[in-house]
Amino acid sequence: MFAAWGLEPDRWQEEVLRSRPQRGLLLCCRQAGKSSTAAAAACHEAIYTPASLSLILAPAQRQSSELLRKARSLLNVAAPTLELEADSQSSLELPSGSRIVSLPGRDDTIRGFSNVDLLIFDEAAWVPDSVYEAARPMLAVSKGRLLALSTPNGQQGWFHREWTTGENWHRTQIKAGDCPRIEAAFLDEERRSRTAATFASEYDCEFTDAIDSVFYNADVQAAIDLDLTPLYPGGW
Repeated sequence: MFAAWGLEPDRWQEEVLRSRPQRGLLLCCRQAGKSSTAAAAACHEAIYTPASLSLILAPAQRQSSELLRKARSLLNVAAPTLELEADSQSSLELPSGSRIVSLPGRDDTIRGFSNVDLLIFDEAAWVPDSVYEAARPMLAVSKGRLLALSTPNGQQGWFHREWTTGENWHRTQIKAGDCPRIEAAFLDEERRSRTAATFASEYDCEFTDAIDSVFYNADVQAAIDLDLTPLYPGGW
């Protein structure tokens, strides 16, 4: 797929696309190529699995539509003779009946979909827990795959929870220093102009404390002692 774009995939991109994990988490820095990887996965599903449904969810329609735009661009060069059955800003359909649909991350807009073959969460750390919980049942009958890609957004939400404690996930972490397209000089400039926490989150893929946190998460966890007897056993 990347060859059709005239690009040489990074080793991690090739590994993710070839292995086709059932449950995949991509914790990647900005500009690492995670969206292109997801777009290639959606195109492969649409071309090689007739009548399949690939669903792209993101915090806003603009973001999910951008990933769909990348998938459309890839289809145009990978299969130039392929005439789409339908094409709009939020979806496209192949003659085989396969569809790629983009939606905003709202649980009231996604409940009408079922039998999803590939479920993609873009900017997953910003997708609310309620949307994640509403979308998971779409894979129950189809036994479809789930691919979640994001930079960190603090120590909160389902993406952080699944990355740190979730089971049966294929995890891929790509820091800025691992990406050959990001120059060291640029990173040095960013390191000088950003706060340490922001740089760690955006470029080193660290789940730092949210900027609006009153207390550091590590301090809160250190203050908890599960062996202490509650003063009020029955609760308030």
